[in-house]
Amino acid sequence: MNELAKRGQKATFFVVGDNVRKYPELANELVRTGHQLGNHTFNHLNGWKSKKEIYLKNIDKCRNQLKELGIDSSLFRPPYGLITPVQAREVTKSYEIVMWSMLSGDYDLRLNPTKILRNSINYSKPGCIAVFHDQQKTKDVLPRFLPQYLDYVKEMGWETALL
Repeated sequence: MNELAKRGQKATFFVVGDNVRKYPELANELVRTGHQLGNHTFNHLNGWKSKKEIYLKNIDKCRNQLKELGIDSSLFRPPYGLITPVQAREVTKSYEIVMWSMLSGDYDLRLNPTKILRNSINYSKPGCIAVFHDQQKTKDVLPRFLPQYLDYVKEMGWETALL
């Protein structure tokens, strides 16, 4: 969030509802500073490994957690990008499913920040939807490449945008 602010850039953060429950002040700060939130289930469920009813209830639980903060979002990103066709048919009744065109790999502890930056730049182009993870697992690696990536985006004259 701070690196985006330094550059006047905005993003859409797909949030796990349980994290919103644990850190409501962070969710409110994201919205207050002009970012957008999307639903990423309450417990980061893998759609391929979850029964339809359980998966849909988990999405609703995240929606309700956001609504407790006065946040309503019609955007959904399935964790791992995995959602069954049956789940997707139900989800699209209430949400726009947002996938990505560039997955940074920042969650892969085997990749060093230089490789993540190089891959992120190589696979980015105007209009791409880039995915980065702001989580415990990436807290050490993200600051080592994200500022350079955001500078690259700015130097190219591209704008970050809300979905």
